[in-house]
Amino acid sequence: VRAVIKGRVQGVFYRIWTIENATQLGLKGWVRNRKDGSVEALFSGSPDSVQEMEQRCRRGPPAAMVTGLEVFPSNDDPGTGFEKKPTI
Repeated sequence: VRAVIKGRVQGVFYRIWTIENATQLGLKGWVRNRKDGSVEALFSGSPDSVQEMEQRCRRGPPAAMVTGLEVFPSNDDPGTGFEKKPTI
């Protein structure tokens, strides 16, 4: 799935936190900042792990304040690990 997280999610270690949590859950994909202030991520793995990651993204790291989470189906290639991509 592709997720877009909105709120105070840039400058609060959200991407690093996402990489740590996704790796812990055995997910593949990526995370990046967007110029509109949101964070976008692609999560690929077992349905239970993806669902758990969605729940974790609703909370985020301690300094974040998540005000919205949109999740969309995706057929994008997640790659072989979990990485941080450049801002778009």
